[in-house]
Amino acid sequence: MEINHTEIDVRYAETDQMGIVHHSNYLIWFEIGRTNFIKQIGFNYADMEARGILSPIIDVQLSYKNPAKYGETVIIETWLKTYDGIRTTYEYRITNQKEDLLVTGSTIHVVVKKDNFKPILLRKTYPEWHQTYKNLIKEEE
Repeated sequence: MEINHTEIDVRYAETDQMGIVHHSNYLIWFEIGRTNFIKQIGFNYADMEARGILSPIIDVQLSYKNPAKYGETVIIETWLKTYDGIRTTYEYRITNQKEDLLVTGSTIHVVVKKDNFKPILLRKTYPEWHQTYKNLIKEEE
């Protein structure tokens, strides 16, 4: 399984008065992990956007296990869970450096045209990306 590991130092601005990371920041960290995963497998989301194509989230799931705290370094693990040619599911696991599990979650995405948000097939727009995802999923079977 191809897994991206991204380290983030918890910044003061991401925390509340108690020094605990605000829940909304985990979605931002998911995005950072996902972007790095995509780069790791040889693609660039910014290039896709430059061609007028977006990949919005249509579903998100987060499960909070333990709080991340100011001053910690967290590790975001990101991998491709499912891909059916239309929907892509990424999964995430966030731990601290002591390997305490902080958050698990997933996001589901589709690919759309930027100008009208109509779904398009990745295999027609980015056949190499499509084939890479199919290969990654096949490795899991």
